[in-house]
Amino acid sequence: MRSEHVQPALNSDEIYQGQAIAVAERLGTDITSGLTEHQVTERLHHYGLNKLEEAKKETLLQKLIRQFMDFMVLILVAACVVSGFLGDWVEAIVIIAIVIVNAILGVYQEGRAEKAVDALQKMASPKARVLRGGKQALIDSVELVPGDIVLVEAGDIVPADIRLLESYNLKAEEASLTGESVPVEKDARFMAERETLLGDRSNMLFSSTNITYGKGKGVVAGTGLHTEIGRIADRIQSIKQEATPLQENLNQLGKILGTLCLAVSAIVFIVGILRNGEPLEMFMTAVSLAVAAIPEGLQVVVTIVLALGMKRMADRHAIVKRLLAVETLGSVDVICSDKTGTLTQNEMTVTRMYAGNDVYEVSGVGYAPNGKITNAGEEVKELPPILKRLLEIATLCNDAELQPKKDGTYGILGDPTEGAMLTAAEKAGITRDHTDAKYPKTGDLPFDSERKMMSVFHKGFEEARILSLTKGAPDIILDRCISEMTADGPIPLTDSRRQEILAVNTAFAQTALRVLAFAYRTHEHTDLDEAEKEMTFVGMMGMIDPSRPEARDAIALCTRAGIRAVMITGDHKDTAVAIARDLGLMREGDGVLSGKELDEMSDDDLRKVVEHTAVFARVSPEHKVKIVAALRDTGHIDSMTGDGVNDAPALKQADIGVAMGITGTEVAKGTADMILTDDNFATIVAAVEEGRVIFSNIRKFVSFLLSCNVGEILVIFITTLLLGPAFSPLSPIQLLWLNLLTDSFPALALGAEAAEKDIMECKPRKRSESIINKDMIMTIVFQSIAIFGAVFTAFEFGRYFYPDILANGLTATSWSFIPAAEAIPSHGARTFAFVTLITAELLRAYSSRSTRHSVFSLGFFSNKSMVKATLVSLVLLMAVIYVDFLDIIFETLELLPRDWGVIIPLAVVPFVFGELFKWIYFRGERRFGL
Repeated sequence: MRSEHVQPALNSDEIYQGQAIAVAERLGTDITSGLTEHQVTERLHHYGLNKLEEAKKETLLQKLIRQFMDFMVLILVAACVVSGFLGDWVEAIVIIAIVIVNAILGVYQEGRAEKAVDALQKMASPKARVLRGGKQALIDSVELVPGDIVLVEAGDIVPADIRLLESYNLKAEEASLTGESVPVEKDARFMAERETLLGDRSNMLFSSTNITYGKGKGVVAGTGLHTEIGRIADRIQSIKQEATPLQENLNQLGKILGTLCLAVSAIVFIVGILRNGEPLEMFMTAVSLAVAAIPEGLQVVVTIVLALGMKRMADRHAIVKRLLAVETLGSVDVICSDKTGTLTQNEMTVTRMYAGNDVYEVSGVGYAPNGKITNAGEEVKELPPILKRLLEIATLCNDAELQPKKDGTYGILGDPTEGAMLTAAEKAGITRDHTDAKYPKTGDLPFDSERKMMSVFHKGFEEARILSLTKGAPDIILDRCISEMTADGPIPLTDSRRQEILAVNTAFAQTALRVLAFAYRTHEHTDLDEAEKEMTFVGMMGMIDPSRPEARDAIALCTRAGIRAVMITGDHKDTAVAIARDLGLMREGDGVLSGKELDEMSDDDLRKVVEHTAVFARVSPEHKVKIVAALRDTGHIDSMTGDGVNDAPALKQADIGVAMGITGTEVAKGTADMILTDDNFATIVAAVEEGRVIFSNIRKFVSFLLSCNVGEILVIFITTLLLGPAFSPLSPIQLLWLNLLTDSFPALALGAEAAEKDIMECKPRKRSESIINKDMIMTIVFQSIAIFGAVFTAFEFGRYFYPDILANGLTATSWSFIPAAEAIPSHGARTFAFVTLITAELLRAYSSRSTRHSVFSLGFFSNKSMVKATLVSLVLLMAVIYVDFLDIIFETLELLPRDWGVIIPLAVVPFVFGELFKWIYFRGERRFGL
């Protein structure tokens, strides 16, 4: 096998700037006979196989270890170690079980996404026709080496980077590499005088592009990593995967909770020692506080909610490969999109025709012959003779084929421009089979880059025995015409009339239409020399790769949601701007930049202009990466959508890379964070909405869990300060039960909360915005105070009904706020606190369903998952109280009806407090919806 550091056979500038023969000589190749078998063997050994090296996939162990590399998880592991050290093995086992379940869930979901990606990738090893030892051979493309002589023709996939030696009317479709929406002409005689962009290297064929027309012969100049695709793949590997906003937020939250946990635990331990508490007892109380401070169920709930989000996105045609990328979609504020195939159909479509001084509009998009032809808004029922002749020429002077598919859609075999002409003719009822049968072909003059025309000879027309039918560039066709077809027959073509036609051509071109003109000439016999002289002008067709209708609606929704759409394409500026305006992507004040202008800019200048540039045209893969990096440097959370190989580095660089699943290249799909299985730009907006819903719900259950945990801290902290170190109202096992089971089920239900109506009317959050914002802090403060007040009051009622236990094992004869020396609370008092806290937290879960709206305006029982979750939690609570062996483990007491009469009203207090808080705090923004 070759070394990764093997130098390419030739530098790229030496390949396209030098003469073809000189390039072949430098590669040690005989252009008439090709390489010998000995040379092939040597070069295979030196350069290796002609394939890209696949990135090493993570092993199962590596994936598991990555799940543990989180601050919150590490805190849980520490709590597990401490619990085990103190001999509390039940608590230690439960905590480690949580950590393992969380890791398994994360690995499982990412594994499912990988399988979905593998199913999308249709691996194929194309063949290559080579000249070796003077004989032609068909070999697997992976066996190609630099210096091989390769023969290509229409329909072939280019197997390597090739310097052309010969070309005959050769065209290649390079949209996946350069973004060019139409096939580009190739010419072996072209020589660049200076460094040029990929799209302008007419003497080169690039690996994985398609030959759509003509044939050619060339010498392999680069294979594997030394092709343009290989260089892109190498750049992809060098781009580091950065943490998502949610990862940063959760890590920050973990550090805050960890610091809070240690600080409060230390204070309680020190105060207890100063008040003559037993060191071991104080340490256990400090551990209780640590358990209370850490929402053990948070990591599991986040993982499950993200996993459910992945499933919902998959149902909406978006496969998310990384679990944490699900939420990142919701914070995207810039979507950078490739044009061809993403914002457009990637199917050329005739939209306007000019014949007989009339402009006709053609409806319908793509290659499906569905649509109609109108003139001045009226449908053309019967074709005028001139328009009919125009469509007949477009059908006959054509080498493409329309191909209907089983699903009702259409594809083409051949040049997309010619496919668009066939579709336009079929919309008028003129089919290829009918015209071929009616007008038999007698000869042709294929298109070439010098004449810029194509002509065919057919018989069967009324005017003459033979007609030559010609298409080509409008200015060239008009120069060869002496007359114009009219309803009354051909008339001389005057200079003024010629200028009128050219003005129509200019008007078409200004709307980014690719324009072709059509003409004919009569003959007595097939005369190739006279075919393209003294012709009769018939008309013109204007075509474009049209924008996707759903993309227009999606961009409008993006605008309302505060998301800016940016087009980044390798296509020409005029075409890109026309599509951008049609989609509503360009707004007043937005600018346009070309790749050449980007080359002349510093990184600082680029950071300034990206804020108000809507279209980047004629850009290279390196430009795309620079643009995405500039947006990230200015604080944006960006998404890059695309389907081509040229998009891959930018897909990797962006916060969220989105590839097309159907038309996307394997390189793009392998690099992206998300794959659209329907290739629909609108799907990404649906995914953004889903991401916003997920983050909103994460924020809701984080608020819920933290308000409950802070309430628990206050209950233990303040109570032990007031009543003494021994009077913790809750034991560590009770706190663990609360955090793991009682809180986790409602938190999961909050994760399934439906989207609020205005979710896509809000501005995207900034990268620097914490998951805990000011509103959440205020909610947590007021809710935790209310929870403390209710639970502390319940604890005191419990001490009244079930007096403290004295040091001699007897119970106190009467209630006293200040407990007797060396007394401990009874199981009854702790049960009061435990049950009140659980019930209050379950009601708090309902209030947490919206930060701003009353739960009654949402419908109290409208979240069915919440109803089920609270019922499960209540059943578990009843089990802990009334099942004999459980009440021993959890140190609880069976409650009497009298006890419930006290507990339930107290548990309702935090709920009422929370609803009133929303009304008071947010009433300036919206009315309280009761």
